[in-house]
Parts: sequence; structure tokens; C-alpha cells
Amino acid sequence: MEQFIERDIIKSIQKHLDNKEITLITGARRSGKTTILNYLIEYLKDKRHLYLNLDIEEDKKFFQSQKSLLDRINFEFGTLDKIIYLFIDEIQRKENAGLFLKGIYDLDLPIKIITTGSGSLELKEKIHESLAGRKRIFQVNTLSFNEFVNFKNHLTPKQSISDFAKVFPDKIYQNFEEYLTFGGYPQVVLAQTTEEKIATLSEIYSSYVSKDIKNLLNIERTSAFHNLIKVLANKSGNLISKSSIAKSIGVSQGTVDTYLWYLEQTFIIKLVYPYFTNARIEISKSPVVYFMDLGIKSMAEGNFNTDLNTKNGFAYENFIFRKLFETQTIGTILNYWRSNTGAEVDFVTGTRQNPIPVEVKMQYFKDNPKFGKSFYSFLEKYQPKQAYLYNLDTTTKNTIKNTLVETKRFFEGI
Repeated sequence: MEQFIERDIIKSIQKHLDNKEITLITGARRSGKTTILNYLIEYLKDKRHLYLNLDIEEDKKFFQSQKSLLDRINFEFGTLDKIIYLFIDEIQRKENAGLFLKGIYDLDLPIKIITTGSGSLELKEKIHESLAGRKRIFQVNTLSFNEFVNFKNHLTPKQSISDFAKVFPDKIYQNFEEYLTFGGYPQVVLAQTTEEKIATLSEIYSSYVSKDIKNLLNIERTSAFHNLIKVLANKSGNLISKSSIAKSIGVSQGTVDTYLWYLEQTFIIKLVYPYFTNARIEISKSPVVYFMDLGIKSMAEGNFNTDLNTKNGFAYENFIFRKLFETQTIGTILNYWRSNTGAEVDFVTGTRQNPIPVEVKMQYFKDNPKFGKSFYSFLEKYQPKQAYLYNLDTTTKNTIKNTLVETKRFFEGI
């Protein structure tokens, strides 16, 4: 039996099971959505429930109409006098899935729908608008570093990652090297050897490009798309020029725009845009690219060297991006900052009105860290109350220009 990896999002989903809204679990393919669904089914095993999978031909026939599905439910349970938990896997396979589920929901029957679907274009077009006000979306990403460390070291809820790092400093760095290289796809994490991890990543990557993207874009040749991912992997953490990329891979800028949009919708990359208040003196348009999973970045680069000393700062910066992305809530931002004179800050989080700068240094500081002119420029211009510097081994607190600046180690939150 495959090992189960505890996911932080499960508790939030469990709480939503008592809500009438449809529970929609979305995210990248192979990120663990079906595993979470199976966990929920086991959690509700003493309740009336039904599982249907649109990847299974036998189950598809029950989605020909709302009546077909209700007939199947009635056959299983008889009268609908108390709640039934209906689990639907791969709902994006259903044509007009949003309208279909809306019809069931609006009948106001005692049916709680929990469904999964990929984060692809088909899911977004067929479900999101049709189910406005009738659903809550739970996005499942590949494992966070915290989840990775908890699983790898069998930590209990009472054992924090900070305490683990104090007691086992060598292990936290070993975990860090592995995560920076192979990322957090559950199957990759479960693989026992380097060879297995690379083979699993290769299969996930090739399946994504040769099957998912080929079908979504309706193209025969995926070489340009593959080349784009390679270019982006080498430009992770840098500003990208769509026109330059178009020339380098031999397609139009419009095609690059389309490909980038698909890459974001399928949770492979994230384009981070600038924070600015004055477009005349600050960069206001060019995005910076990051990968949602570091294993896919390594796959695209063809580099699986795990030695931390050989890693460039952009891999670490991408790691911190994922950490900041995971902490985003409604109303918070995740940007970068650049002035037209070259001053820059890696990330800006917080809110538009109260920005929080975050600098990233893949360094070991023996004493108090040194802050560059760019960092001081941001503090002077925006006078934030809080700022952070991520590094490898030092934790400090300083007050600079009335801003509390905290230096944090790579595994710590903000």
C-alpha cells in the first residue's frame, strides 16, 4: 500500500464538508488530488457516499444528464431523506461540467458534491463561471517544504520544523538540497532512489507536454512549447522579454503569450508582476517567471545536481517564491520591485497600501547581514513597517529607517 503524505489543505477541506457549497479540489495533474479524495472517502466511510470517476467508462454514462445521475443515486440509496456525499473525480471530462453541476445543486437536494479536476483550461471554462456563488475552490499544489520535511522525518504535529532544524541541522540541509532539486510531486517524494525520482519526473513532464498540452492546444508538434519551458527554466527569477523569447524559439510573440497563459493555467509557472506607484521611475510591466515546482524546473534544465554549493541563487529565490505563494490570502500581493535606475527588491508582499519587501540571499552570514543600496532605496521610498531577508543560517532583528527588518532562515515562515 502506498504511503500517505499528510497535506495541510486537508483540514480546510474537511471543515467545508458541512457546507452546502460544492467542494471543488483543483490543481496540477499528479499533485495529489485523487489521493486527497480517497482520504475524504475513508473519513466519511460511515456516512452515505458514492464515488464516480469520469475517467472510468462505466461511470461516464451516469453523466449523460442530471436525471441519469439522480437515477444512479436513487438506485444506490433509495429516498433522499438524509445527506449523501457525492464524490466525482476528473469532472473536467464532462462537457459543460459547470452547468451540469449547477443543475444538480439548484435542485436543493441533500447531496453534498465533492469533486476534483485539473487546473486546465477546460476546467476553468466549464466550471468556474457557471458555479459562481455555489462552490469553494481548494487548490492543491505539489508538497510545500514543510509538508516535505514533516513526511520525510515523521514529525508529529507537536514537533515544529524549527525545533527539528535545531536538533538535526544536517538533516534539514539534506532535505533542502533534495527539495531544491526534485521538488514536491508526491510520487517523486515517495521514490526511493535518485534514478526513480528522475524517471518519475521525466514521465510527469513528458506526459504533460506530449498529452495534456498537445490536446489543449490542438497541435501536433510540441517542440516550441518544450523549448519555451527550457528557456523559462534558465530565466527563473529574471525579467522575461516575450519578444526575445519568441525569436529564440522561432514563434510569434502572440504564440508566446498563449503558451505562457497555458503554463500558468496548468500550474507549471507563475508570472510575478512589478509593484509600482510611479510608472515613470519604476518598472511597471515586465514579469518575472518562477516555477510552481522545482522538480519540473530541474527537469527542463536537465540538471539534477543536489549539492547545495553548486546551486545558483535563482533556485533558492524560486524556493522562497513558493513559500510566499503559499502564504497568500485574499487581498495580499506577491510582486517584485525595480526602479528604472536599477534598484531592486526580490519580492513585495503584504498589501498595496502596506507593502512588505522581502530580499533573498543564498548566503551564510557569520554575523549581522549586510543590506544593499536597493533595499535601503525601497525602505526610504515606501517606509514599510516590516521587511524580511531570507538567508541560509542567520536569524536576527534590526530596525532600519523605522522599519523592523527580520532575517530568517530558509525554512521559517513570515
